[in-house]
Amino acid sequence: QVQVVESGGGLVQTGGSLRVSCAASGRTWNIYAMGWFRQAPGKEREFVSVIGWNGGLTNYADSVKGRFTISRDYAKNMVYLQMNSLKPEETAVYYCAANRPSLKRIVLLTAEADYDYWGQGTQVTVSS
Repeated sequence: QVQVVESGGGLVQTGGSLRVSCAASGRTWNIYAMGWFRQAPGKEREFVSVIGWNGGLTNYADSVKGRFTISRDYAKNMVYLQMNSLKPEETAVYYCAANRPSLKRIVLLTAEADYDYWGQGTQVTVSS
């Protein structure tokens, strides 16, 4: 089993920046990739970004490319999502997720069903 816990959410103004963090614990040696998703009020959860646990390959949703950066600290079992130029419509609960080894290419891990372990989420609110 792998446990993931998000932190770092909060309130930020439009155009501001925020970094959310995800701590992984348990069988971390079995993690293939870590992803970030978000769910805005009244909307479905959507993919934001993914990073390979060992090699660092990354992918982003088109809507965040150039503004968000995902990174990981392998020694600390941490994954981060740096979010810049935030918009009010990006107000959402941000979820971290991890998956077990997969034959699927890391950059293609964009669906909820690709992930096995989920955190409780952290609220990010962007005020206009």
